[in-house]
Amino acid sequence: MADAYFSLLSLILVLPLTLLIFLYFIVRPRPVRVPIKNRHVFITGGSSGIGLALAHQCAQQGADVTLLARNVSKLEEAKEAIKLATGRDVRIFSADVREYENIVKVVEEVGEIDVLVCNHGVYVPQELESQELEEIRFMIDVNLMGTFHLIKAALPGMKKNRAERGPGSIAIMSSQAGQVGIYGYTAYSASKFGLRGMAEALQQEIIADNIHISLIFPPDTETPGFVEENKRRPQLTSIIAASSGAMKADEVAKKSIDGIKSGTFIVPCNFEGFLLSVATAGLCPQRSFLMAFVEVVTSPILRIAGLCFQWNWYGSIEKWYAQKKQCKNTLLQYLVAFDGFTSSDLAFFCEGHVGVGVVTRDHTGSIVAVCSKLVDGRFSPEDAEGLALREDLRLLKTCGLRLAATECDALRGQKIK
Repeated sequence: MADAYFSLLSLILVLPLTLLIFLYFIVRPRPVRVPIKNRHVFITGGSSGIGLALAHQCAQQGADVTLLARNVSKLEEAKEAIKLATGRDVRIFSADVREYENIVKVVEEVGEIDVLVCNHGVYVPQELESQELEEIRFMIDVNLMGTFHLIKAALPGMKKNRAERGPGSIAIMSSQAGQVGIYGYTAYSASKFGLRGMAEALQQEIIADNIHISLIFPPDTETPGFVEENKRRPQLTSIIAASSGAMKADEVAKKSIDGIKSGTFIVPCNFEGFLLSVATAGLCPQRSFLMAFVEVVTSPILRIAGLCFQWNWYGSIEKWYAQKKQCKNTLLQYLVAFDGFTSSDLAFFCEGHVGVGVVTRDHTGSIVAVCSKLVDGRFSPEDAEGLALREDLRLLKTCGLRLAATECDALRGQKIK
């Protein structure tokens, strides 16, 4: 009996050890260290947010930093802030990454680049059906084509004398929306998923030149741009994305620089991102045999976890649409039955929020617009306009939607019985 236990224990120990040894010899590319100190680091989107945080930390580590962005005044502010904090001068250039000829001119002027950080990006969340084609093209042109422009312009100089200059790096800022599709991110995810395909193929093309790619996947990050763009974020997007909290720009920058210096191909920025990166590893390069071991061993478990996430997300979508349909039908039933209203007077909308817009008419036949968001069964006065008729308020209250008297007061200045 003891021999059987010993044999089983030996098997349990030998199998993982054998796998580790096997992975040690086959992982490619091999591990590398990319120095930052005294290297030329070129950062796009460097005037604010993650880009500015990257610039600060690279300058603190002794890098010669160049920033590129569109807003000249913000670039000047960033330059002064970095000089004040680190004592190092920063070069700044204003250009649009969508304009290849201008990017080529900037790259020629700055000279040879050791670390290229493609941090630029735009984010306009909306359902595909209601999103303008101009916005879709804008995201594709900036997020995907802009990255092509930067890399194509910089590669000749990055390859020059690489053996003497040491390892180079191209860091591409993607997003967790570039690893998994999320409601409301149809166009944005497409622009970010494309970066991964480009990075995987490009790494094979430039590995012989001692240039190493790091593909960075930050979650929601607290930046000025994120706050502004989130104002139009669909409610369902917020519900689904709530499983991963927002990070500080400094935290994302630190994780990014650590990944760049270690030559890591996939760079997650938090624990959820780590799990997502392991779950979506697929055929991407892996330099660490230990990480390769984790990916091989945990992939079945993380696949089950992924299916659980999908179950939760689709459940949230079904619940949200059911609530929307119920609200719409309830209001339609009451308003059409109300004297003086017809179905042609009603216009319902739902722009990322469970809500309803009602176009009504007063006793003279003049149109009175009622636009109010409905969140968790309550009308909010935030976007209400033109609630001119006391009867309208009483009617909405009787729909069982719990329109509070205080909300009515805020809109009408009078109590509703």
